Amino acid sequence: MTSLAPASPASGSAIEALYRRHRLRPAEALPWVIALACFFGFPEYLALGTQILISILFALSLDLILGYGGVVTLGQAAFFGVGAYTAGILAVHGWTEPLSGLVAAGAVAAVLGAVTGLILLRTEGLTLLMLTLVVAEMIREGANKAGQWTGGADGLQGVSIAPILGLFRFDIYRRTSYFYALGVLFLAWLVVRAIVHSPFGRSLTGIRESVARMHAIGSPVLRRLVTAYAIAAALSGVAGALLAQTEQFVSLEVLSFGRSGAVVIMLILGGAGRLYGAFVGVPLYMLAQDQLAEQFPVYWSTGIGLLLIAVALGARGGMLDLWDVGLARLRGWRR
Repeated sequence: MTSLAPASPASGSAIEALYRRHRLRPAEALPWVIALACFFGFPEYLALGTQILISILFALSLDLILGYGGVVTLGQAAFFGVGAYTAGILAVHGWTEPLSGLVAAGAVAAVLGAVTGLILLRTEGLTLLMLTLVVAEMIREGANKAGQWTGGADGLQGVSIAPILGLFRFDIYRRTSYFYALGVLFLAWLVVRAIVHSPFGRSLTGIRESVARMHAIGSPVLRRLVTAYAIAAALSGVAGALLAQTEQFVSLEVLSFGRSGAVVIMLILGGAGRLYGAFVGVPLYMLAQDQLAEQFPVYWSTGIGLLLIAVALGARGGMLDLWDVGLARLRGWRR
């Protein structure tokens, strides 16, 4: 009869490290407390707040493949736009229930992500970057040509969304839209957090650091990248559907290169591969854009450029790097 050997101290410390990684920390409640405080403190900015929450979800989906998987893309707007048009077209043709519309949009975007990922992720570097851009532009041109379904250059109009759960009607003050976007973002954050702290998420980090080493230990690199790409596409599709449902209008802009480029800038500004970079970079970028456009309607982009230069020179890891440096100095001062 064999007996079970006691766990070694090394395995015990590894298990403890995994437990600490999965455990929710008090500081993680900060973004949600701030979001609730903004709802009550700035009711006149709920429209902008809703846009920020949707963009955070979009950037969070990009962080999964760019920050953790190391897949650089300029075509994430393809999935965002497909999700927006899916939810919008369904609503125009009578499927006005919002939650099922989100699910449908995420599913369509996930299928598109899996199919394109099987092709695109066999490449790397500049080739991959350009191919993701090409796919997004092809889908955008397809949406432009399919005017009978998408409205073409005029946009998809007549989008009508039923009350959420039959109880909460979308109002002109954007109260329902804000809480709707906040609730969906919270659920998506829980999903992404579970993924990045799981063995699958750690393998994505390994692929980002060294593909050759992951191949050497027998990791199915392509399959895991395609899976992450499809999950990120689904989250982007949900973000696009949220925009379509809250704005009740979809234009070709949802598929534009500008949207893909902006979300990359927002994520890098906050800090890619940190899970919370989207929560920092998106509000900073969008609030700066809003204020600069109000003060300098023509030259607002110059201010954004100067902000990016300052962050690139002072904190290459994004604004969260400055946070880490500040905490380290505070701990040193206390000691």
